[in-house]
Amino acid sequence: MQSTPSQDLTELTTERLVLRSWTSADADAVLADGRRPADWAEDFPAEGDRVIAGLFHDHPVWLDAYGHRLIIERDSGLVVGSIGLFWPPAEGVLEIGYGVVASRRGRGYATEAARELAAFALAAEGVHSVVAGVELTNPASVRVLEKAGFERHDTTPADEAEGVARFGITRSDRLE
Repeated sequence: MQSTPSQDLTELTTERLVLRSWTSADADAVLADGRRPADWAEDFPAEGDRVIAGLFHDHPVWLDAYGHRLIIERDSGLVVGSIGLFWPPAEGVLEIGYGVVASRRGRGYATEAARELAAFALAAEGVHSVVAGVELTNPASVRVLEKAGFERHDTTPADEAEGVARFGITRSDRLE
């Protein structure tokens, strides 16, 4: 499925999701202990979202179009997770990370979001690969990456991999 970027590249739309760049206001709301915005799923933010929001001060480029995004259900308009690229690329390689709140897991949202954001990243100048590390104790995340077209790149047997496997997708993988 093809991403549909907005004019300013801060929003990608898929069949069921909108991937919208975080704003400073989003990060402030996640970090605040006060009122929750009405457009958040009941269990958003998850702990990983709080961690990312806390890192934007040190990594402001993550708030740009090639940084981190909120995952929004198109039908409900609710924020149900986040996904991001750890910009800038290192020698053409970008790391991706993602999380969907528990109430929305098992619907394929993480796969749909990872597939679209990887395609978007691979179209950027100077990016040839998108990679992810996944804990082997999280088989659902392994399936997300596999379904999104990522391949396991390390050759260490799972029982010797120190608990983490490396997956990646390249520009040439997308063309096959």
